[in-house]
Amino acid sequence: MMKKALAIILFSLVSASVASAQNSGEYDVFIPIAKYIRLGDAEKLSAWFAGNLEIAVFSDVNDVSRNQAKQIMKNFFDTYSPRSFTIDHTAGQGNMKSALGSLNAGGGVYRVTIFVSRKDRSYYIQQLKIEKTD
Repeated sequence: MMKKALAIILFSLVSASVASAQNSGEYDVFIPIAKYIRLGDAEKLSAWFAGNLEIAVFSDVNDVSRNQAKQIMKNFFDTYSPRSFTIDHTAGQGNMKSALGSLNAGGGVYRVTIFVSRKDRSYYIQQLKIEKTD
């Protein structure tokens, strides 16, 4: 009973924090990115990729083109079908923003780190990192 009450309180606090961030405009760029990760849609996610970016899945780190990153994410989503994805924390300064999220996929939970930068009025993913949590 206590765990359930604590979970409800925590969920309420996180929801209020996310709603506040969305209303302030600081969170907007991560809404579609999170949606495409949650859906496992590498094609639509890749529209947010910079022309060249760093992508790290587990310990395999690569500097790749947008098309290569799209294929890496497609392979990941094919192997680890997403069940849910939530943004847990965002930060930003100047033209850079970052987000930390939790991905439930393929029976495991993964920490996702996303760094975006602004170029020509749009934000693009410069770095995407997926790590297995303990």
